[in-house]
Amino acid sequence: MVGNIPNILTLTRILLLPFFAAALMYEQYQYAILIFVTASITDLLDGFIARIKKQITYFGTILDPVADKFFLLTSFIIMSKTGLIPMWLTIIVLSRDLIVITGCFIIYLVTHNLDIEPSIVGKAASAGQFLLIGLILISLNFESNISFLNFLFILVAVLTAISGLHYVYRGLKVANP
Repeated sequence: MVGNIPNILTLTRILLLPFFAAALMYEQYQYAILIFVTASITDLLDGFIARIKKQITYFGTILDPVADKFFLLTSFIIMSKTGLIPMWLTIIVLSRDLIVITGCFIIYLVTHNLDIEPSIVGKAASAGQFLLIGLILISLNFESNISFLNFLFILVAVLTAISGLHYVYRGLKVANP
């Protein structure tokens, strides 16, 4: 059912995205962090409620990761454009997602089936990406210099690249049984 609470929370996260993007672009970082925290809470709640209330739907299993990707990609593009994230990192994140999406499309065309579960490496990469965005917003709002951001840029890049290679490997195994 599309109208259950977890799916409504996920849709809310998607609807917050233009406001988040505008806050970033207009350097209204206090609003950006507020929207980011709100979106993060809806992300946690939608999964929690879906499991507890047994309201997991096919629609929700598709929509939730799409909402996450929209939020991450929008964040990386705008933050790299404004100099908050290095362009090379955004290129790695975008490239990985384009490769994975293209691979999923090809696998579906070849097998007429698409049943790909997120991997632990993929989840770690996404978690690292969200953490990076959150830490940047914290540093902007509280005028703190988070000294390990450069290390985090590299860590996120490595995790993202490894997860991309892992998904390619898994995709090749599915396409060539």
